[in-house]
Amino acid sequence: MSSPVCVRHADLGDLVALLNEQQAAKVDVVAPASAIHSRDGHVELLGVPPVIDERGVTAVDGRYSPTCAADGQIAAKLDIPGRYLRRLRDSDRLDLYDANVNGLLHAPREAPSEPDTRQFLLRLFTRPGQPGVLRAFLSDRYGIIDNLDVLTAVLDGIRSADADATVRACDLSESSMHCKVYSPRVRALAPNFLSGYRNPFANPALEAERRRAAAQLDAWRPIAHREGRGYSPGSEPVVFAGFRFSNSETGHHALCLTPELVVQVCGNGLTLPMFTHSRKHIGERIEAGAIGWSQDTYRKRLAVITAETRDRVSEWLSPEFLAERVDELEHQAGQPVTQPEQTLAALAPRLGFTDTERAGILTHFIAGGQLTAAGVANAVTSYSQTVPDPDRAAVLDDLALRAMALV
Repeated sequence: MSSPVCVRHADLGDLVALLNEQQAAKVDVVAPASAIHSRDGHVELLGVPPVIDERGVTAVDGRYSPTCAADGQIAAKLDIPGRYLRRLRDSDRLDLYDANVNGLLHAPREAPSEPDTRQFLLRLFTRPGQPGVLRAFLSDRYGIIDNLDVLTAVLDGIRSADADATVRACDLSESSMHCKVYSPRVRALAPNFLSGYRNPFANPALEAERRRAAAQLDAWRPIAHREGRGYSPGSEPVVFAGFRFSNSETGHHALCLTPELVVQVCGNGLTLPMFTHSRKHIGERIEAGAIGWSQDTYRKRLAVITAETRDRVSEWLSPEFLAERVDELEHQAGQPVTQPEQTLAALAPRLGFTDTERAGILTHFIAGGQLTAAGVANAVTSYSQTVPDPDRAAVLDDLALRAMALV
């Protein structure tokens, strides 16, 4: 099964290059159920008109390999247990995979004897000379907002807010884009939250897992050192104001903007999910065939994203907002954790940590040397940097603040 290229801890230039490459291969069509078939575990389109756009004429009929995410959406849309469908693919029982998908696609459970009038939005990547990629299997009311356009709109919002902000890292998975922004000039000391904390990535094994360029940390340390207060260079308890934005082109979550605090000593990002601003991908019903968007409508949609970003950036990248959030953290941070293994064992089922995640967080807690509730939060956000799946890493970062509160 083929999958789009995914990247972790990329810089902005690399992300833009990859998004441009993907943009050139994208095709979106709305197809009736009667034109969609499963054959040998591939989705086959028959009788769908070609797409005619500025790139020329692109034939749509053909075979497409579903991503894991698209498989999950096929299961959800056809009311097939997702785990069962994955097991059929993994065990190479593609005959049963085809039988389940075709049976429920062309004879829905609700009215198996009536003609099927359903239609679906298929988001595709075409690949000359080989099967394409089915990246999303969605409702025909899905409102498309592409990653490259979101990135452009958010960067325009940052510029219009006249904010001194830098994109520090970018992630791209088959289902989502995540970008992390911080302001090197909006910073504050958080001595309780970072009391006794040391960089867990001083451990070569943990640093190798993270695969983050050392240049990012080296750029922050002189800024932190100027804060003074008697701390050795690189160990000052400085946090920066920042925010994240994420988008899913494939229907897995809304466009989200979330503030975060960035710890200078290790690059941990503590998100503040209670302030998240989101915009759902809901649009008008789309007619069957290739999708041709009204440029005026699309520009207005992106202008709204730019304006919303400008307003959030003006609020979140302000010294006042940062000071208030640090003050709240400082009051919770000092709760001692004398039995970390037992503490994490109690937290894991409440926060949905797997056994592997719990063990990894414990390793980072010990490496960080901070035997407090804040140490648990920092262990979650440092461990998340080593998680290969950027979507799961983002979920972990959103859980860090709650983990500290539960301690």
